[in-house]
Amino acid sequence: MGLFDFVRNAGAKIGIGKSTDEIAAEEAADKRAESAAKLKEMAAKRNASKEKMAARAAAKRTADNKARYEAARKSNEIENYVKGLGFEVKMLDVRLDDGTAFVSGEAADQTTKERVILAVGNVEGVGEVDEELTVASGGDSDSSMYMVEPGDTLWAIATAAYGDGNRYPEIFEANKPMLEDPDKIYPGQVLRIP
Repeated sequence: MGLFDFVRNAGAKIGIGKSTDEIAAEEAADKRAESAAKLKEMAAKRNASKEKMAARAAAKRTADNKARYEAARKSNEIENYVKGLGFEVKMLDVRLDDGTAFVSGEAADQTTKERVILAVGNVEGVGEVDEELTVASGGDSDSSMYMVEPGDTLWAIATAAYGDGNRYPEIFEANKPMLEDPDKIYPGQVLRIP
């Protein structure tokens, strides 16, 4: 006995084997199915990636909108606070952006302008005031600004500024209505020294 070779694609077709063409066709179909599955998987990954990017973009837009809303709310609160102090300022506009308050409008006089700047600057959360306030009348002011240091009192500030602690009421009056009590000043607060 021995091993005999036959041509696979020749012979009687009785359904027990597959021809070379049938095997090749099945392998090609398997490869196409595998390719289609890989393409489908890649498309699914790409869609998932797009969905994640869209979700991140939506979250960023939401966060940006919340930040803009919060800045507008704080700006409005500062503006209402200044208006509530009774300062005569036409077309007052306050915008807060990352700790900087932008203030514009027309103050009745230089003293009012300085008081508005101090009122806005002494609000918690405001680190700088960028002002574009014009003055309707009353030119320059002889006042200066002073930042309160730990342990300062109006008496000590008046002594340093005027050489006489008894003149502290002048500083108190110059900073009304922001100051409600001459004993309630705090480090970091900026005061107007007339």
